[in-house]
Amino acid sequence: MELRPLGRIAETDILRVMVTRFAPSPTGLLHLGHAYSARMGFDAARAAGGQFLLRIEDIDQSRCRAPFAEAILTDLRFLGLTWDGPVRKQSEHMAFYSQALEELMKLGVLYPCFCTRAEITAEIASAQSAPQDHPSELPPRYPGRCRSLDPSTVEKRMAEGHSYALRLHTERTRDLLFARKLWPLSFRDRRHGTVTVDPALLGDVVLARKEFRTSYHLAVVLDDNLQGVTLVTRGEDLLISTHVHRQLQALLGLAEPEYAHHRLLTDADGGRLAKRRGSESIRSLREKGLCADELWARLGLSSPTII
Repeated sequence: MELRPLGRIAETDILRVMVTRFAPSPTGLLHLGHAYSARMGFDAARAAGGQFLLRIEDIDQSRCRAPFAEAILTDLRFLGLTWDGPVRKQSEHMAFYSQALEELMKLGVLYPCFCTRAEITAEIASAQSAPQDHPSELPPRYPGRCRSLDPSTVEKRMAEGHSYALRLHTERTRDLLFARKLWPLSFRDRRHGTVTVDPALLGDVVLARKEFRTSYHLAVVLDDNLQGVTLVTRGEDLLISTHVHRQLQALLGLAEPEYAHHRLLTDADGGRLAKRRGSESIRSLREKGLCADELWARLGLSSPTII
């Protein structure tokens, strides 16, 4: 499959074919929650006569492992899920992400943050007794210590070799998009309808680090655009990330896909299925003798499902 260059997808292309994708990170073995997510994208693409792509999001070299990437392919084949075109591995395209990062820097919407994780955690903790404008159920929001550093301080710290992260300046982003007549932003979700983008939900997120020139947020929007993805199917836990992704799409002139954030599967105790919770893997269930039909039956998916 021919990959698209950085830039907006023509509306005629969107009308011609649906493209979905499954994009797991190889940080562990797949569980039934992953199978459910993959099936949502697979069914949507096949029902529309479109394409279902597989992407391995392996930019976190401290946690991603090649054996887990191979296991993903094995599990999907076992489940009967086939994909179109080659598998895209993000770790093989770092220069592509770095190019987009340079574009954002030229736009003036990034700033270096020299805070350590410990400093950020301590500042957030010290502010917990103060009145909050950030809902408690959301992830902690960066307090903005480095947002207004003067240029001489930034230059000095960089010259001294300090580590830093590059954060998205949401206020400058909003002002720039407003000047371009692109603000306010919204996105369309099949479960939630039209959602207005709220930059305050996640605040000034990290888009890269001194030694690593991309992050999940940046790489995912670039790849979705590059691969012509028209419908992003993923778990409800990533709905909040879409508020960041729409800002990046607008800044870089990328196509806006439709979204379908599906429900999260839970275990017998009501906790969401997750690698870090030790949820039983598809490999383990297969080794116990369960066939693919039995696994799909556990998910209520004995036949293709259209969302």
